[in-house]
Amino acid sequence: MLQIDKPAQSVAEPASAADVASPAELYAAYIAFVRRQFPVLVFVMLLVLALAAVYLLTAQSRYTGEAVLVIDTHRLNLFQQQTPLGVDVPVDTAIIDSQVEILKSENIALSVIKDLHLIDDPEFTGPSTGLVGVILDFFVNLYSSLFGQGDPNSEFARTRKALERFEKRLTIKRVGLTYVIDIDFESVSARRAAEIANAVADAYVVDALEAKYQATKRAAIWLQDRLKELRAQATAADRAVVDFKARNNIVDTGGRLLNEQQLAELNSALVMARAQTAETQAKLNRVQDILQAENRNQSFDQTATVTDTLHDDVITRLRQQYLDLSARESDWSARYGRGHLAAVNLRNQMQEIRKSIDDELRRIAQTYKSDYEIAKSREEAVQKGLDDIVAQSKDTNQAQITLHELDSTAQSYRALADNFLQQYMMSVQQQSLPVTESRLITQATPPIRTSHPKVLLVLAIAVAGGLFLSVGIGMLRDFSDRVFRTSSQIAAHLATDCIAVLPFVRGTNGWRADPSATVDDSLPPRTILRCEGLMWHTIDSPFSRFTEAIRSIKVAADLYAVSKPNKVLAVTSSLPNEGKSTVAMALAHLIAQGGSRSILVDADLRNPSLSRKLAPAADRGLLDLISAKAALEDVVWSDPLSNLHFLPAAVETRLAQASEVLGSTATRRLFEHLREAFEYVIVDLSPLAPVVDVRATAHLIDSYVFVVEWGRTKIDVVQHALGAATGVYDNMLGVVLNKADIRVLSRYESYRSGYYYNRYYSRYGYTE
Repeated sequence: MLQIDKPAQSVAEPASAADVASPAELYAAYIAFVRRQFPVLVFVMLLVLALAAVYLLTAQSRYTGEAVLVIDTHRLNLFQQQTPLGVDVPVDTAIIDSQVEILKSENIALSVIKDLHLIDDPEFTGPSTGLVGVILDFFVNLYSSLFGQGDPNSEFARTRKALERFEKRLTIKRVGLTYVIDIDFESVSARRAAEIANAVADAYVVDALEAKYQATKRAAIWLQDRLKELRAQATAADRAVVDFKARNNIVDTGGRLLNEQQLAELNSALVMARAQTAETQAKLNRVQDILQAENRNQSFDQTATVTDTLHDDVITRLRQQYLDLSARESDWSARYGRGHLAAVNLRNQMQEIRKSIDDELRRIAQTYKSDYEIAKSREEAVQKGLDDIVAQSKDTNQAQITLHELDSTAQSYRALADNFLQQYMMSVQQQSLPVTESRLITQATPPIRTSHPKVLLVLAIAVAGGLFLSVGIGMLRDFSDRVFRTSSQIAAHLATDCIAVLPFVRGTNGWRADPSATVDDSLPPRTILRCEGLMWHTIDSPFSRFTEAIRSIKVAADLYAVSKPNKVLAVTSSLPNEGKSTVAMALAHLIAQGGSRSILVDADLRNPSLSRKLAPAADRGLLDLISAKAALEDVVWSDPLSNLHFLPAAVETRLAQASEVLGSTATRRLFEHLREAFEYVIVDLSPLAPVVDVRATAHLIDSYVFVVEWGRTKIDVVQHALGAATGVYDNMLGVVLNKADIRVLSRYESYRSGYYYNRYYSRYGYTE
């Protein structure tokens, strides 16, 4: 990068990173960008709009049929079991999105293609229409022919082609967060578009029904096989229960085990036997008490005796007789006295009856005793049977634990078998019940307006895309435009002044010789050859913009001479063909035409282009003066019209030591002589970048005019060239922008837009 050691220039310092551009600055920068890249912006925008117009004119019009499908889960609630607590489980987003993907699947597409015979429809298997389609078909067919993709007319190839076009024209989307799915299909025919949209919905419903049927069928087959296994397992479990009962003598009667029933019955019988024993024992004790009282000649209550034996007919009859006799005895004793014979006889009869009652009581007592013995024996037998059953129940209870496990296993298998049987019956019913959760809520009808191409949308996209693309290309050109185009770039990148902007003069840039000048024998010898080109433009067009720009170089040189001597001016550039020789010739012509004694020296010893053009016949020149082989007046050529003197190089062969020649003492003495003989010495030097000759002239030259070709010379090249030649840079008069297109330059510097075109400037005679 160029190191700046010169005094501060009138160049604004760059803004720091902390500075923020004002809106006015941003607006100015935007306007400047638009002005610079205006042709590119307009061209790209028009190109994109032209492409959009071509597309709209060549694109085939298509219609869109729209069918609307809804995933309705409530239709299945009539045939399915209700969820717990009566809550319906909603269909989540993933399920709806899955249904959308199913609608986009190849199965649905192939089903519609097959049902509607789309492989026979030219719209799906014929050649593409429209410019874009024709181009794509061309490349596809070329690829198929080069890489052998099979027979394009086969049924498989036509099906795949129809499938590809079908999928491109089918649009499936979910409407918001609802359960509604929108089915759109584009076709060149309105009727065909509606027909295919409805066919897609129907194919989806049929596919869903078929999927349900196949799923329930597979479930029914699996349930049937599983049901057989469960039934076999339940039967084996029941058989194991029966076998275990038989091995352990466990008998079940009415839901209770036999030993349990026997234990309950024996327990009841024991209670009854004990009650009967107690009853018979009480009766026996009562009779024995009566008999014992009689044996001890104790009185006893005949009524009580008879009461205990009311059920005995003999005692009842004897008691009645006894009571009759007792009544009569009382009557007679009262009437005749107790000693009366009749009363005594009655009392004897009563004694006999009482004896008979006693005998009957003893017989009854024996009966009670026998009953008591029998009841006691029965109680003991029942007690013994109960004890045996209790002992047997202990073993049965131990076996019953295992029995319960076997019975629980058998019940589980039976419950599973019943459950699978129920599910099997439901699956069989669902196979014959064609119900799906989707239904068509809006059937597609033939549309009345085309949906493709969308003119407004295409134009809007074209405008937006063209604007974006044009701005992007313009910014890319701006970023990649690393050449000099404005005087502000000279000041910013080189820290020096742009002393002139030379316009590009069309039609006069050649080195064409004037035939009349070559044959004019009246001219003196060593006369400069007149050519049709910019070298003579300052003389031919003194009021042109080019000549005015050359005058600005002359003015800059004169102002520079105020501070230090500036008689020897060298013109150089960074690269060849930038116009340094033309600038040197034009400047020398202008100075000579102004009446100053001046000489133009061709010091480009590597490529003396000025010598070949102005003095092609010169056989002596600069090298002869340096080597003292000729005098100045013998080698100098002149122009009688402008009184310009020219010192050619006259190099016959390439000179390898040109830098040493220019840096020699003899060359310095020659230039001192030229300073004394002429007011201005204009030197045409070689370029800086290819050779080092210019660096050897720092002791000869007062100031350098550096020529930069407008819009072509790279900034990095100039910076590198001047950075390597500090002697040239330190003594540089300024930079000349050459070959500038003023009309294009006006887009980079706004004040140039009216330069030499304004009517105020035309008053002074300035012309093109």
